[in-house]
Amino acid sequence: MEDFVAWIERHCPSSIRGKRLSYSGGSKHKMPSPEFESWFDACVERGLTVPEWSKEHGGAGLNSDEAASFRSAMEVVGAPLPLFGLGIAMLGPTIMEFGTDDQQKRHLPKIARGEVCWCQGYSEPGAGSDLASLSTRADDHGDFYLINGSKIWTSGAYKADWIFCLVRTDQSVPNQEGISFLLFPLDAPGITVRTIDLINGGSEFCEAFFDDAKAAKNDLLGDLNGGWTIAKRLLQFERASVSRGEFLPRGGNLPAALKKYAADDFAARNNVLCIEMDDAAFQLTKRRAKQEAMSSGTPTFATSTFKFLSSELESRRLDAITAMAGTQGLGWSGNVFTKEELKTTRSWLLSKGFLIAGGSSEVQRNIVAKRVLGLPD
Repeated sequence: MEDFVAWIERHCPSSIRGKRLSYSGGSKHKMPSPEFESWFDACVERGLTVPEWSKEHGGAGLNSDEAASFRSAMEVVGAPLPLFGLGIAMLGPTIMEFGTDDQQKRHLPKIARGEVCWCQGYSEPGAGSDLASLSTRADDHGDFYLINGSKIWTSGAYKADWIFCLVRTDQSVPNQEGISFLLFPLDAPGITVRTIDLINGGSEFCEAFFDDAKAAKNDLLGDLNGGWTIAKRLLQFERASVSRGEFLPRGGNLPAALKKYAADDFAARNNVLCIEMDDAAFQLTKRRAKQEAMSSGTPTFATSTFKFLSSELESRRLDAITAMAGTQGLGWSGNVFTKEELKTTRSWLLSKGFLIAGGSSEVQRNIVAKRVLGLPD
């Protein structure tokens, strides 16, 4: 097995090690720095932006143990993740499972090289947790589909190049049976994207409006009217990525906050201990589940358990920090607050949305009850 630590030390500039840098690829995201770009280019050349993907798809062809070794080596060196996003975490694995050879050849290498940034078109103003009631429609016009409708809470749409989208292609059958899964570019005529101002001051979530937008027939993923099965599989990949902490807000260190703000507070110490113990148990559970599921190679419904626990734990962690900090944990601006305190406040506000995004905690509980524990409806 290759010495990944030595390889990373050769190719990851020391100036970016240990820093929170991120890059989602595509035409609208800028490289964090020239040094990061050098690191990114080295990873692309070796296929290490997606180490477990095949070389044909732009990856390194590593097995799960080798990929885990590479990620551990990045942690040892302090190298930032070279590339992340919905294309890698969610759509790529879905295309591998359901896509045609042509779709895999056209889309997967571009994802691996960071050439295209993707967003997810699922929720609608009248179809959130009840996603099967979506009404955005795609009508067959011979060589293409014509799309009309809208999506909401579409993360990162304003900086995305393409969207993977659930659309209704048959109005005459029960909800789940008439849904298809389409891929199409967001710069096509008839598409308007608007950002939504969030409580944390950001605008990551968006609305997308489709007015006679076109989607090519060869970018229908899977069977016509068979999109519901694909949508559920992709959500498993999404929940797996959320449970790994890839899309959750991070702000502040819990033990450090305890020492700084509430070292002599017994109730605060007890709360921090409970959160840290629960998180340690969660990490061990994920490790055990990964080993048990390694033979299958795809996420199971246990990802709903992990998504629920990861978002709830992160929310509890940030709740505890802001509570211990008192008024210093509620800063929005001003030099009386440190940069870390301001960041923690905004992460705390954003974390509330992650109890809903990717399937609310209530939805995850229902999935776990039915699909994992086998409880009756």
